[in-house]
Amino acid sequence: MKNTNIIPTLTLESQQEHEITLGLSACLAGHNVRFNGGHTQSKLCLNVLSEHFNYMTFCPEVAAGFATPRPTMRLNEDKNKGVRLSYSNDPDSDVTDQLVQGFTPALSEFDQLDGYILMKNSPSCGMSRIKVYQENGMPKREMSQGLFAAALQEAYPLMPIEEEGRLNDAHLYENFILRVYAHHYFRVEVLEQPSLHKLMQFHTSYKYILLSQNQVLYKQLGQLLAKGSKDQIDTLVNEYFTLFMSALSRPAPRKGHVNTLLHVFGYFKRQLSKSAKQSILRTIKQYQAGQLPLVTPLTLLQHYTEQFGNDYLRQQRYFAPYPQTLGLANHV
Repeated sequence: MKNTNIIPTLTLESQQEHEITLGLSACLAGHNVRFNGGHTQSKLCLNVLSEHFNYMTFCPEVAAGFATPRPTMRLNEDKNKGVRLSYSNDPDSDVTDQLVQGFTPALSEFDQLDGYILMKNSPSCGMSRIKVYQENGMPKREMSQGLFAAALQEAYPLMPIEEEGRLNDAHLYENFILRVYAHHYFRVEVLEQPSLHKLMQFHTSYKYILLSQNQVLYKQLGQLLAKGSKDQIDTLVNEYFTLFMSALSRPAPRKGHVNTLLHVFGYFKRQLSKSAKQSILRTIKQYQAGQLPLVTPLTLLQHYTEQFGNDYLRQQRYFAPYPQTLGLANHV
């Protein structure tokens, strides 16, 4: 791998040059930065996703100067200061400021990232379900985020961020990759040189994805653009991007895909034979029943779109929102 040091423990790693760069917890990249001096290398990140993405690896605890190996740490409840970080074997210790001051300078380096994959169960990197201990030594019922994860999400609220462990769920995995590519396309196609024309083009290409994801926000985005003005393009772009990423924030429901597949079918159904129509509708119904993966009706409709569709249909990213070599639609 090529290593280019940006600041200590913040490293750009790639086996080849890709357009998209993701942030990655350094332990998931195989760096020996964990409290026990080891790592938790991710086969998914290094063997699969590395074929499509560059990684910027970072360990907030090493950046803050904590030794490797080091005592384990945990989050504690402080009634005056809120959630604080301490060593597990010394609950009265408080190393919160050391951690925060260590990772804060790195946050500004993440502005060109299109996503971030974090290590689970970490008091610094965990996205959720992190235990917070009370003064009596018992964990609270309410759980928290890791301190670095919370700061990252606050600094980049629209960036797709996910825990590596959650990517074992096919629907969460597909949704994360969908959001990464959407974030990237919006950043390079709209944000670099904002214009109403570019925003409209982008929206058009994502219409069927939005329809499958969230019909309410799909309509709101259309209404937002209908009232859009060239004179207020920066405000419009920011409002659109916020609403757009919100629409993609959860995996698309099966009924959303069924509705979208039927919309596509409606464009050329009159040009099909009776048997072809029946075949398509039967395939969509089997997908609806959970008997077939999404890729089956999607591939079938894409075939007929190439034959009988129009330019509007052909420019829809719904057919390929990410590289098909990832095989994500095979499992949802």
